[in-house]
Parts: sequence; structure tokens; C-alpha cells
Amino acid sequence: MSIETQHEIERLNADCTCITLDREQLCRAFEQVVGDPAFCHDLAVTHPFLLSAQPMFLSAAHAERMQEIISSIEAVASRPSYQSAVFEHAPEIARFQPGPVGVFMGYDFHLERDGPRLIEINTNAGGALINAYLLQAQRACCRDMAVGAAMHFNLSALLTKFMSNFEMEWQRQGRAAPLRSIAIIDQSPGQQYLYPEFVLFQRLFEAHGIAAVIAAPEDLSHCDNALWCGEKRIDLVYNRLTDFYFEQPESKMLRAAYLAGDVLVTPSPRVHALVANKQNLTLLTDENTLRKWGVADGVISTLLRGIPQTVLLTPNNADACWTRRNQLFFKPSAGFGGKAAYRGDKITRKVWSDILNGPAPYVAQEIVPPSARTIAIDGALRTMKADLRSYTYDGKVELVAARLYQGQTTNLRTPGGGFAPVFIGDGAPAKSCR
Repeated sequence: MSIETQHEIERLNADCTCITLDREQLCRAFEQVVGDPAFCHDLAVTHPFLLSAQPMFLSAAHAERMQEIISSIEAVASRPSYQSAVFEHAPEIARFQPGPVGVFMGYDFHLERDGPRLIEINTNAGGALINAYLLQAQRACCRDMAVGAAMHFNLSALLTKFMSNFEMEWQRQGRAAPLRSIAIIDQSPGQQYLYPEFVLFQRLFEAHGIAAVIAAPEDLSHCDNALWCGEKRIDLVYNRLTDFYFEQPESKMLRAAYLAGDVLVTPSPRVHALVANKQNLTLLTDENTLRKWGVADGVISTLLRGIPQTVLLTPNNADACWTRRNQLFFKPSAGFGGKAAYRGDKITRKVWSDILNGPAPYVAQEIVPPSARTIAIDGALRTMKADLRSYTYDGKVELVAARLYQGQTTNLRTPGGGFAPVFIGDGAPAKSCR
């Protein structure tokens, strides 16, 4: 990628503040899918900062680099030596391998001038379906190649791909009969911030002839060699739980059915253990270990350039990490959504003591500043932080979206922020972007 191309992408993110979101088109799409004219209106009231009206720009070269990093991670994760190392600190349930590889993996990146760097990986990554509809409801306003490319986005093809992923998971577990029913499972689903996306998924499944329910884990029962939700037999669980290893009492029935092979669960506890646990980043950034496993030089180079150095926090390195705390981010290894994660320059002695003496292991990761995006709100310019999420299946990127925010975490509660479409291209000079 040329320096001029990168400068143009940076200029678009700094200067192109026109509104691309066509809210009327988005509402028409939601109404058609959900069958409820109030769905979009209610969403705007209850989730006013879920969707940004302005896009994020990404060069094609950096998008390709993100795919390269993801492919390298998945290649290492498939190695028996890597899996043995992971299983040393993973619960027993992670060793069960029913076959599926996990739908909607989320690889989160911050973008530096010399390329993207992976911050974390999620197995319960939300937002893919919402972002698909969001990307479809865009209109051109900046005269640049990136926006023009987005206008050719094919929503129908992507939704078909999403459905084929679930069908492929079904086949990976060796099921020959048709997939007939799916349960979207989360704790208190109606209270989850992304519950509207659950409804969209339910309608997507139903449109493809698959019965679908939205339920909590305690709504499930396991008997007669099957998982049930009330009187409905469940073939597949689309798992949005953050009880990653089904350890809570309310997950008892789901755990039993999963281990018995009586239901397909995607993403599964095994997938979370192998890829999403943050302790794995310590392996993926350990050059000596990677070489000992025989990982190719090119893959090692990609990982070390693409993932900030991450180490497990232990009594042996605690003093050194405290000394370098201003350059580090501390995260619980099994955490999610920025919960109990701390920038080192914000940490107090009390919190530090809690981290060192708590039950959950922490990792220390070199800080990579978030990307920046300038947006216009009520005529005023505001600089937002941004991260980029690649939604993947079987290691292949299917959709890239951004989250614009202020503060420490991507909380989808910042005025002007929220999910933002990502326009991928090399850009071209624009006469006016505002």
C-alpha cells in the first residue's frame, strides 16, 4: 500500500463527516423482516446510540492484513502442540470436540499507521446481522472509491452466507437430517442490549424454514436424548452466553445435552478455549514457543507484528508489570466486553492488589491506541475512538464493522457513536466531504 493511499484513508476518517446512513431505508428493511412497524421506532428510542450515521474508512491493504493475521491465528490454533498448551489451563469441557468451528467469531483490531493490530478475539461477538442491514442502508455522499464500493453491497448474498454457516455447522457434527429448529440462548435475553438482533436472527431462521425461539438457559430441559425448550425439540443452539463453559447452575441442561451430543452448540466451549481466552495471546506472541512448535517463519512474523505483546500476569513479573503499567492494559483472561479490564495508567494500588489476589488470571498487553474517526454532531466536530471487528467463519472474514465510542470501552452508549459501516477501498480525492 502506498503512503499516498494511507494518507487518503486517514484524511477520509478525519475530514469526511457527511451522513451516509439512510434511516428510512433501514427502517423499511427492519419492518419487512420483523413484520412490526414499531420495531425501528422502538429501537431508536431504546438504543439511541446503537448505530452511527457516519462510516469508517479502511484501506484494502489493511483489510487484507487483518485476514492474514486471522488466518495465521487459526493455523496455529489447529496445531496439536498449541491445543495441548491451551488445555493445560482450560476446563475439561473444552476437550470435547463435536465438530463445529463456531459461527460469528469476532476479531477486534485497532488500526495503527503501519497496519492493524489484534486486541482480542470473541466467540459471542454480537452485531453481525445488525451491521449487515446497516451497511445495506447507506447512500453515497463523499465522492470516493470506498463509498462507491459499499453501494454494491449485496445483503441477500450475505444473509444466505450467514445461513449456510449454520447449515455447515450442522453437517460438521455429522447430522444427515435437515436442520429444523434453532434456539438463540442468552442469560435474560429480553434484557440484553442486543436483544433486537436476536429478533432479527429469529426472523432470518424462520424465513429459511427453520423454527426459532429466543430463550434463557434455564428454559431448557434435557430428556429422551434431546434438548427441549418447552414442547419444542431443539436441534441447534446459537450460543450468545458469556457463561462460556456452561458452569452456572442455569446452564446445567444445556451442558448435559451438549456433552451427550444431543444438541449442536455454536460457538462451543471448545472454540472459546482454543481461540477467545485472552491467555492464548501469550502463546501467540511468544516467539520461542512458536518456533519450538515448528510454526513457519512467515506466520510467526505476522503474529508478532499483528498482535501486541501479551504476557500472563504472575507473582514473578508483577513488579516489572507495575513499573511498566503506563504502557500496558490489564485484562482478565476469560473476560468480555471490557469488564474488569484496566489501562495501566488509570489503575490504583487497591485495584492492582485485587488483580494480583483475585481468583481469575490476568494478562498484561501492550497498549495499542484505538483508531480515530472525526464525526459531526449537531454541526460540531467530535473525535471518536474506533475499533474494527472482523466477523469470520472458519477463518474467513465475511464482514468488517466498526464501533465508534468515547471513554475506555466500546459501550455503544456514546452520542454519535455505535456500530458504523466500514467502507473498504483505496479512496480518491473528494472535492467536499461535508
